[in-house]
Amino acid sequence: MAAAGAPDGMEEPGMDTEAETVATEAPARPVNCLEAEAAAGAAAEDSGAARGSLQPAPAQPPGDPAAQASVSNGEDAGGGAGRELVDLKIIWNKTKHDVKFPLDSTGSELKQKIHSITGLPPAMQKVMYKGLVPEDKTLREIKVTSGAKIMVVGSTINDVLAVNTPKDAAQQDAKAEENKKEPLCRQKERLPTVPLSGMYNKSGGKVRLTFKLEQDQLWIGTKERTEKLPMGSIKNVVSEPIEGHEDYHMMAFQLGPTEASYYWVYWVPTQYVDAIKDTVLGKWQYF
Repeated sequence: MAAAGAPDGMEEPGMDTEAETVATEAPARPVNCLEAEAAAGAAAEDSGAARGSLQPAPAQPPGDPAAQASVSNGEDAGGGAGRELVDLKIIWNKTKHDVKFPLDSTGSELKQKIHSITGLPPAMQKVMYKGLVPEDKTLREIKVTSGAKIMVVGSTINDVLAVNTPKDAAQQDAKAEENKKEPLCRQKERLPTVPLSGMYNKSGGKVRLTFKLEQDQLWIGTKERTEKLPMGSIKNVVSEPIEGHEDYHMMAFQLGPTEASYYWVYWVPTQYVDAIKDTVLGKWQYF
């Protein structure tokens, strides 16, 4: 009985075809290292390009003009995106400067901005907004609002030097000449035609001296009364400067035979002392 399968030594139909197909395929060529690296790099680039299409564009570098805030009429370039700016009117030396400045900047930073505008050094600035602006607090903390007026007081170094430097030698000579003049309070003057007031007696009461030359009398007036003394009854007049107040004297009129009769008057102006003595003691000519 014949076998169901093919006899030994004979191949089944189709087996030779499969073998031929395998035989006709090109055998796998070995891949060297350079080709492997190139393939890996190309795959990485494709993957990176795919990921890059999903990522946001990179931020502009700091030096790029497009990333910088525009500055005009004193606007602050340091505001930056996300920083709230306020309009300020900085007033210094009768000049107004309109400035945009970050609300969260400190008083110290504001001084630096003022320095860049006016040339006034921060150390010589007094910045005021409802009082002196603290250097360590922000404008927001001291409740600065848009349109606020910031007052600045101070002088530049050049201004200080100009004030302290004499303009010319003539001014120095004139000042020296004035200093040589004796002060008015030390210059001798004739008696005034009106009563001499502003003085006090030893009791602390106000005293007024009136020289009635036509009657040859000295009137010593106080709040309580006025004594009318003949010039001839006054035995002597003595005086001495008040210590520490050389522009004024203490003066005594001797009304009796001894020093116990002295009537003291204090705070007599120095320029009238000699005229009073001469008038009372008869050495003054009345015209």
